[in-house]
Amino acid sequence: MGVKRHQLVRRRRALGFTQETLAEALGVERSTVRRWESGDSSPLPFQRPRLARLLRVNAEELEDLMAVASATTSSGRERVGYALRHPSGVDLTVAAELRSEMERLMERYDAVPSATLLAEAGQQLSKVGFLAEEAPAGRVRRELCSLQADAAMLMGQLAWDASQRRDHASARAYYEQSLEVARHLRDPATEGQALLRICYVALYGANDHRQGLELALQAVRTTSRTSHALTGLALLHAAEAHAFLGESGACEGALSRAEKYLGCADGTDAAHGMFTATHFGRLAGSCYLSLRMFDKAQQLLQDTASGMRGPRKSRAIVLGNLTLTAIRRGDLEAALVAFNDAVDELQGTRGGGGMNVIFRAARELRAWRDESAVHEAQDRLLALMEAA
Repeated sequence: MGVKRHQLVRRRRALGFTQETLAEALGVERSTVRRWESGDSSPLPFQRPRLARLLRVNAEELEDLMAVASATTSSGRERVGYALRHPSGVDLTVAAELRSEMERLMERYDAVPSATLLAEAGQQLSKVGFLAEEAPAGRVRRELCSLQADAAMLMGQLAWDASQRRDHASARAYYEQSLEVARHLRDPATEGQALLRICYVALYGANDHRQGLELALQAVRTTSRTSHALTGLALLHAAEAHAFLGESGACEGALSRAEKYLGCADGTDAAHGMFTATHFGRLAGSCYLSLRMFDKAQQLLQDTASGMRGPRKSRAIVLGNLTLTAIRRGDLEAALVAFNDAVDELQGTRGGGGMNVIFRAARELRAWRDESAVHEAQDRLLALMEAA
Protein backbone atom coordinates (compact mmCIF):
# COMPACT_ATOMS: atom_id res chain seq x y z
CA MET A 1 0.00 0.00 0.00
CA GLY A 2 1.95 3.03 -1.24
CA VAL A 3 1.87 6.55 0.21
CA LYS A 4 0.09 9.13 -1.95
CA ARG A 5 -0.69 11.90 0.52
CA HIS A 6 2.93 12.89 1.07
CA GLN A 7 2.11 16.27 2.62
CA LEU A 8 -0.09 14.62 5.24
CA VAL A 9 2.72 12.21 6.14
CA ARG A 10 5.27 15.02 6.36
CA ARG A 11 3.03 17.10 8.58
CA ARG A 12 2.38 14.15 10.89
CA ARG A 13 6.11 13.41 11.20
CA ALA A 14 7.02 17.09 11.68
CA LEU A 15 4.80 17.17 14.78
CA GLY A 16 6.34 14.00 16.19
CA PHE A 17 3.40 11.67 15.57
CA THR A 18 3.67 8.08 14.45
CA GLN A 19 0.67 6.54 12.71
CA GLU A 20 -0.08 4.77 15.97
CA THR A 21 0.07 7.85 18.24
CA LEU A 22 -2.00 9.94 15.83
CA ALA A 23 -4.59 7.17 15.63
CA GLU A 24 -4.68 6.97 19.44
CA ALA A 25 -5.20 10.74 19.75
CA LEU A 26 -8.06 10.55 17.24
CA GLY A 27 -9.66 7.43 18.70
CA VAL A 28 -9.32 5.42 15.48
CA GLU A 29 -7.38 2.36 14.38
CA ARG A 30 -3.84 2.71 13.02
CA SER A 31 -5.06 1.09 9.79
CA THR A 32 -7.44 4.05 9.36
CA VAL A 33 -4.55 6.54 9.40
CA ARG A 34 -2.62 4.29 7.03
CA ARG A 35 -5.54 4.26 4.56
CA TRP A 36 -5.79 8.06 4.72
CA GLU A 37 -2.09 8.41 3.90
CA SER A 38 -2.29 5.89 1.07
CA GLY A 39 -5.23 7.77 -0.46
CA ASP A 40 -7.54 4.76 -0.15
CA SER A 41 -9.94 6.63 2.14
CA SER A 42 -10.44 10.07 3.69
CA PRO A 43 -11.37 11.33 7.16
CA LEU A 44 -15.09 11.56 7.74
CA PRO A 45 -16.54 15.08 8.23
CA PHE A 46 -16.84 14.71 12.02
CA GLN A 47 -13.18 13.58 12.25
CA ARG A 48 -11.73 16.52 10.33
CA PRO A 49 -11.90 19.26 13.01
CA ARG A 50 -10.09 17.07 15.53
CA LEU A 51 -7.49 16.03 12.94
CA ALA A 52 -6.91 19.69 11.98
CA ARG A 53 -6.36 20.64 15.64
CA LEU A 54 -3.86 17.82 16.15
CA LEU A 55 -1.96 18.78 12.99
CA ARG A 56 -2.22 22.50 13.86
CA VAL A 57 -3.77 23.56 10.59
CA ASN A 58 -7.05 25.19 9.60
CA ALA A 59 -9.72 23.57 7.44
CA GLU A 60 -8.29 24.92 4.19
CA GLU A 61 -4.76 23.80 5.05
CA LEU A 62 -6.10 20.35 5.96
CA GLU A 63 -7.59 20.09 2.49
CA ASP A 64 -4.16 20.87 1.03
CA LEU A 65 -2.65 18.09 3.16
CA MET A 66 -5.27 15.66 1.85
CA ALA A 67 -4.26 16.27 -1.78
CA VAL A 68 -3.24 13.01 -3.49
CA ALA A 69 0.06 13.18 -5.39
CA SER A 70 -0.21 12.33 -9.06
CA ALA A 71 2.18 10.08 -10.94
CA THR A 72 3.40 13.04 -13.01
CA THR A 73 4.54 15.13 -9.99
CA SER A 74 8.18 16.16 -10.28
CA SER A 75 10.52 14.42 -7.87
CA GLY A 76 11.32 16.16 -4.61
CA ARG A 77 15.00 16.47 -5.47
CA GLU A 78 14.21 18.17 -8.76
CA ARG A 79 11.99 20.67 -6.97
CA VAL A 80 14.69 21.44 -4.40
CA GLY A 81 17.30 21.79 -7.15
CA TYR A 82 15.07 24.20 -9.06
CA ALA A 83 14.41 26.24 -5.90
CA LEU A 84 18.14 26.57 -5.23
CA ARG A 85 18.57 28.01 -8.74
CA HIS A 86 15.48 30.22 -8.42
CA PRO A 87 15.16 30.86 -4.65
CA SER A 88 12.50 33.55 -4.90
CA GLY A 89 10.11 30.87 -6.16
CA VAL A 90 10.54 28.47 -3.24
CA ASP A 91 7.21 27.09 -1.99
CA LEU A 92 5.76 24.89 0.73
CA THR A 93 6.27 21.74 -1.33
CA VAL A 94 10.01 22.39 -1.41
CA ALA A 95 9.99 23.14 2.33
CA ALA A 96 8.20 19.84 2.95
CA GLU A 97 10.75 17.93 0.85
CA LEU A 98 13.61 19.54 2.79
CA ARG A 99 11.87 18.58 6.02
CA SER A 100 11.63 14.97 4.82
CA GLU A 101 15.34 14.95 3.93
CA MET A 102 16.23 16.11 7.42
CA GLU A 103 13.91 13.57 9.06
CA ARG A 104 15.67 10.80 7.13
CA LEU A 105 18.98 12.07 8.51
CA MET A 106 17.60 12.11 12.04
CA GLU A 107 16.27 8.57 11.69
CA ARG A 108 19.83 7.38 10.92
CA TYR A 109 21.32 9.14 13.96
CA ASP A 110 20.91 6.23 16.35
CA ALA A 111 22.08 3.58 13.89
CA VAL A 112 25.38 4.95 12.54
CA PRO A 113 28.40 6.95 13.79
CA SER A 114 27.64 10.67 13.81
CA ALA A 115 30.78 11.47 11.81
CA THR A 116 29.27 9.73 8.78
CA LEU A 117 26.32 12.16 8.78
CA LEU A 118 28.18 15.44 9.29
CA ALA A 119 28.78 16.34 5.64
CA GLU A 120 25.21 15.61 4.58
CA ALA A 121 23.76 17.48 7.55
CA GLY A 122 26.03 20.46 6.85
CA GLN A 123 24.82 20.60 3.24
CA GLN A 124 21.24 20.42 4.48
CA LEU A 125 21.75 23.34 6.86
CA SER A 126 23.39 25.39 4.09
CA LYS A 127 20.53 24.77 1.66
CA VAL A 128 17.85 25.59 4.20
CA GLY A 129 19.66 28.70 5.45
CA PHE A 130 20.10 30.02 1.91
CA LEU A 131 16.46 29.48 0.99
CA ALA A 132 15.22 30.94 4.29
CA GLU A 133 17.08 34.17 3.54
CA GLU A 134 15.85 34.38 -0.05
CA ALA A 135 12.22 33.24 0.40
CA PRO A 136 9.48 35.87 0.29
CA ALA A 137 8.04 36.87 3.66
CA GLY A 138 5.14 34.78 4.88
CA ARG A 139 4.32 31.18 5.62
CA VAL A 140 7.05 29.73 3.37
CA ARG A 141 9.82 31.74 5.01
CA ARG A 142 8.53 30.86 8.47
CA GLU A 143 8.51 27.16 7.63
CA LEU A 144 12.06 27.37 6.27
CA CYS A 145 13.28 29.30 9.32
CA SER A 146 11.72 26.67 11.57
CA LEU A 147 13.53 24.01 9.58
CA GLN A 148 16.77 26.02 9.81
CA ALA A 149 16.50 26.01 13.61
CA ASP A 150 16.02 22.24 13.62
CA ALA A 151 18.87 21.68 11.14
CA ALA A 152 21.26 23.80 13.23
CA MET A 153 20.29 21.80 16.31
CA LEU A 154 20.98 18.53 14.49
CA MET A 155 24.39 19.81 13.35
CA GLY A 156 25.29 20.71 16.92
CA GLN A 157 24.25 17.27 18.09
CA LEU A 158 26.28 15.55 15.39
CA ALA A 159 29.37 17.74 15.86
CA TRP A 160 29.43 17.17 19.61
CA ASP A 161 28.78 13.43 19.36
CA ALA A 162 31.36 12.90 16.60
CA SER A 163 34.00 14.65 18.76
CA GLN A 164 33.10 12.32 21.67
CA ARG A 165 31.72 15.37 23.48
CA ARG A 166 35.00 17.29 23.32
CA ASP A 167 34.19 20.03 20.78
CA HIS A 168 31.99 22.16 23.01
CA ALA A 169 32.53 25.36 21.03
CA SER A 170 31.18 24.05 17.71
CA ALA A 171 28.19 22.40 19.36
CA ARG A 172 27.28 25.56 21.28
CA ALA A 173 27.64 27.72 18.17
CA TYR A 174 25.11 25.59 16.28
CA TYR A 175 22.75 25.43 19.26
CA GLU A 176 22.93 29.19 19.71
CA GLN A 177 22.14 29.64 16.01
CA SER A 178 19.04 27.50 16.55
CA LEU A 179 18.17 29.50 19.68
CA GLU A 180 18.43 32.81 17.83
CA VAL A 181 16.13 31.64 15.02
CA ALA A 182 13.60 30.18 17.49
CA ARG A 183 13.44 33.46 19.39
CA HIS A 184 12.99 35.37 16.14
CA LEU A 185 10.07 33.07 15.30
CA ARG A 186 8.71 33.33 18.87
CA ASP A 187 8.64 29.54 18.99
CA PRO A 188 8.98 28.54 22.67
CA ALA A 189 9.09 24.79 21.93
CA THR A 190 12.14 25.08 19.65
CA GLU A 191 13.68 27.68 21.97
CA GLY A 192 13.32 25.24 24.86
CA GLN A 193 14.93 22.43 22.85
CA ALA A 194 17.89 24.66 21.97
CA LEU A 195 18.32 25.71 25.61
CA LEU A 196 18.31 22.05 26.62
CA ARG A 197 21.02 21.24 24.07
CA ILE A 198 23.22 24.03 25.44
CA CYS A 199 22.47 22.67 28.91
CA TYR A 200 23.78 19.24 27.84
CA VAL A 201 27.10 20.76 26.80
CA ALA A 202 27.43 22.49 30.17
CA LEU A 203 26.40 19.41 32.19
CA TYR A 204 28.08 16.56 30.32
CA GLY A 205 30.89 18.30 28.47
CA ALA A 206 32.20 21.31 30.37
CA ASN A 207 31.11 19.85 33.75
CA ASP A 208 29.76 23.28 34.68
CA HIS A 209 26.87 21.89 36.69
CA ARG A 210 25.67 25.22 38.05
CA GLN A 211 25.38 26.69 34.56
CA GLY A 212 23.71 23.49 33.37
CA LEU A 213 21.13 23.85 36.14
CA GLU A 214 20.43 27.47 35.21
CA LEU A 215 19.93 26.53 31.54
CA ALA A 216 17.63 23.63 32.43
CA LEU A 217 15.49 25.88 34.62
CA GLN A 218 15.42 28.51 31.87
CA ALA A 219 14.09 25.80 29.54
CA VAL A 220 11.42 24.93 32.13
CA ARG A 221 10.25 28.55 32.25
CA THR A 222 10.27 28.82 28.46
CA THR A 223 8.24 25.68 27.76
CA SER A 224 5.91 25.41 30.78
CA ARG A 225 2.93 26.85 28.87
CA THR A 226 3.74 25.15 25.59
CA SER A 227 4.83 21.56 26.14
CA HIS A 228 4.44 19.20 29.08
CA ALA A 229 6.97 16.86 27.45
CA LEU A 230 9.70 19.48 27.09
CA THR A 231 9.07 20.88 30.56
CA GLY A 232 9.32 17.38 32.00
CA LEU A 233 12.56 16.68 30.12
CA ALA A 234 14.04 20.01 31.27
CA LEU A 235 13.15 19.13 34.87
CA LEU A 236 14.86 15.74 34.48
CA HIS A 237 18.09 17.48 33.47
CA ALA A 238 17.66 20.00 36.29
CA ALA A 239 17.40 16.99 38.62
CA GLU A 240 20.63 15.59 37.21
CA ALA A 241 22.37 18.92 37.72
CA HIS A 242 21.21 18.92 41.35
CA ALA A 243 22.54 15.34 41.69
CA PHE A 244 25.94 16.34 40.29
CA LEU A 245 25.99 19.16 42.86
CA GLY A 246 25.12 16.72 45.66
CA GLU A 247 21.74 18.36 46.30
CA SER A 248 19.66 15.25 46.95
CA GLY A 249 16.49 16.97 48.20
CA ALA A 250 16.34 19.36 45.25
CA CYS A 251 17.11 16.46 42.89
CA GLU A 252 14.21 14.34 44.14
CA GLY A 253 11.90 17.37 44.05
CA ALA A 254 12.77 17.99 40.40
CA LEU A 255 12.28 14.29 39.58
CA SER A 256 8.82 14.38 41.17
CA ARG A 257 7.82 17.48 39.18
CA ALA A 258 9.23 15.97 35.98
CA GLU A 259 7.19 12.80 36.46
CA LYS A 260 3.99 14.84 36.81
CA TYR A 261 4.65 16.88 33.67
CA LEU A 262 5.61 13.83 31.62
CA GLY A 263 2.47 12.06 32.81
CA CYS A 264 0.39 14.89 31.31
CA ALA A 265 2.11 14.77 27.88
CA ASP A 266 -0.03 13.35 25.07
CA GLY A 267 -0.17 13.19 21.30
CA THR A 268 -1.10 16.87 21.01
CA ASP A 269 2.12 18.00 22.72
CA ALA A 270 4.50 20.11 20.63
CA ALA A 271 7.41 17.80 21.52
CA HIS A 272 5.59 14.50 21.90
CA GLY A 273 8.06 12.73 19.59
CA MET A 274 11.04 13.71 21.77
CA PHE A 275 9.78 11.83 24.83
CA THR A 276 9.97 8.05 25.18
CA ALA A 277 8.86 5.73 27.96
CA THR A 278 12.50 5.15 28.98
CA HIS A 279 13.46 8.80 29.47
CA PHE A 280 12.51 9.01 33.13
CA GLY A 281 14.27 5.80 34.17
CA ARG A 282 17.40 6.68 32.20
CA LEU A 283 17.89 10.07 33.84
CA ALA A 284 16.54 9.16 37.28
CA GLY A 285 18.95 6.21 37.34
CA SER A 286 21.83 8.52 36.50
CA CYS A 287 20.73 10.89 39.29
CA TYR A 288 20.74 8.15 41.91
CA LEU A 289 24.12 6.92 40.68
CA SER A 290 25.58 10.42 41.24
CA LEU A 291 23.94 10.56 44.68
CA ARG A 292 25.47 7.13 45.51
CA MET A 293 22.02 5.61 46.05
CA PHE A 294 23.09 2.48 44.20
CA ASP A 295 20.13 0.19 44.85
CA LYS A 296 17.69 2.69 43.34
CA ALA A 297 20.07 3.41 40.47
CA GLN A 298 20.55 -0.26 39.61
CA GLN A 299 16.83 -1.06 39.50
CA LEU A 300 15.98 1.95 37.35
CA LEU A 301 18.88 1.43 34.94
CA GLN A 302 18.25 -2.31 34.57
CA ASP A 303 14.57 -1.77 33.82
CA THR A 304 15.40 1.02 31.37
CA ALA A 305 18.04 -0.99 29.48
CA SER A 306 15.60 -3.90 29.18
CA GLY A 307 12.94 -1.60 27.73
CA MET A 308 15.19 -0.17 24.99
CA ARG A 309 15.31 -2.05 21.69
CA GLY A 310 17.63 -1.82 18.69
CA PRO A 311 20.94 0.05 18.37
CA ARG A 312 20.59 3.16 20.49
CA LYS A 313 23.26 5.64 21.49
CA SER A 314 21.26 6.39 24.62
CA ARG A 315 21.16 2.67 25.51
CA ALA A 316 24.98 2.60 25.56
CA ILE A 317 24.90 5.43 28.13
CA VAL A 318 22.40 3.51 30.27
CA LEU A 319 24.57 0.38 30.13
CA GLY A 320 27.66 2.43 30.96
CA ASN A 321 25.93 3.90 34.00
CA LEU A 322 24.76 0.41 34.98
CA THR A 323 28.40 -0.73 34.79
CA LEU A 324 29.48 2.12 37.07
CA THR A 325 26.70 1.28 39.52
CA ALA A 326 27.80 -2.37 39.71
CA ILE A 327 31.48 -1.37 40.11
CA ARG A 328 30.68 0.97 42.98
CA ARG A 329 28.60 -1.73 44.65
CA GLY A 330 31.58 -4.11 44.32
CA ASP A 331 29.72 -6.52 42.00
CA LEU A 332 32.35 -7.39 39.37
CA GLU A 333 30.25 -10.05 37.62
CA ALA A 334 27.32 -7.67 37.01
CA ALA A 335 29.74 -4.91 36.01
CA LEU A 336 31.35 -7.06 33.31
CA VAL A 337 27.98 -8.15 31.90
CA ALA A 338 26.85 -4.52 31.56
CA PHE A 339 30.28 -3.41 30.27
CA ASN A 340 30.31 -6.00 27.48
CA ASP A 341 26.71 -5.19 26.55
CA ALA A 342 27.70 -1.50 26.30
CA VAL A 343 30.65 -2.32 24.02
CA ASP A 344 28.30 -4.38 21.82
CA GLU A 345 25.97 -1.38 21.60
CA LEU A 346 28.86 0.93 20.68
CA GLN A 347 30.09 -1.32 17.85
CA GLY A 348 27.74 0.23 15.32
CA THR A 349 27.01 3.69 16.71
CA ARG A 350 30.16 4.87 18.57
CA GLY A 351 28.05 7.46 20.39
CA GLY A 352 30.18 10.04 22.17
CA GLY A 353 28.16 9.93 25.40
CA GLY A 354 28.36 6.16 25.61
CA MET A 355 32.09 6.21 24.86
CA ASN A 356 32.73 8.70 27.65
CA VAL A 357 30.79 6.71 30.26
CA ILE A 358 32.26 3.35 29.29
CA PHE A 359 35.84 4.70 29.37
CA ARG A 360 35.14 6.01 32.85
CA ALA A 361 33.94 2.53 33.78
CA ALA A 362 37.08 0.99 32.22
CA ARG A 363 39.25 3.19 34.47
CA GLU A 364 37.31 2.13 37.56
CA LEU A 365 37.68 -1.54 36.58
CA ARG A 366 41.43 -1.20 37.17
CA ALA A 367 40.73 -2.11 40.79
CA TRP A 368 40.32 -5.67 39.42
CA ARG A 369 43.21 -5.47 36.93
CA ASP A 370 44.50 -8.92 37.95
CA GLU A 371 41.26 -10.57 36.74
CA SER A 372 41.51 -12.11 33.25
CA ALA A 373 37.86 -11.27 32.49
CA VAL A 374 38.61 -7.59 33.12
CA HIS A 375 41.57 -7.72 30.70
CA GLU A 376 39.36 -9.30 28.04
CA ALA A 377 36.63 -6.68 28.47
CA GLN A 378 39.12 -3.80 28.26
CA ASP A 379 40.78 -5.36 25.21
CA ARG A 380 37.36 -5.37 23.48
CA LEU A 381 37.04 -1.65 24.14
CA LEU A 382 40.54 -0.95 22.79
CA ALA A 383 39.79 -3.02 19.67
CA LEU A 384 36.65 -0.95 19.15
CA MET A 385 38.67 2.26 19.32
CA GLU A 386 41.32 0.94 16.92
CA ALA A 387 38.62 0.05 14.40
CA ALA A 388 37.09 3.54 14.55
